[in-house]
Amino acid sequence: MVREKLKKYRQSIGKTQVEMAEIWGITLSFYYKIESGEKNPSIQNLKEFKKRFFNANVEEIFLD
Repeated sequence: MVREKLKKYRQSIGKTQVEMAEIWGITLSFYYKIESGEKNPSIQNLKEFKKRFFNANVEEIFLD
């Protein structure tokens, strides 16, 4: 299951997967696995995402 909403959010803010991973503080490999739906972020990862991408709707991107 591809996390299309995460990909669309990334594209809407004009970031590459590399940039997203760096800002989020995770490896590119882990970011790719999250965006492709292969892995799910932990609660701690979601908290970090919200802290670093404060304009993002975490619930909509990850929980819908």
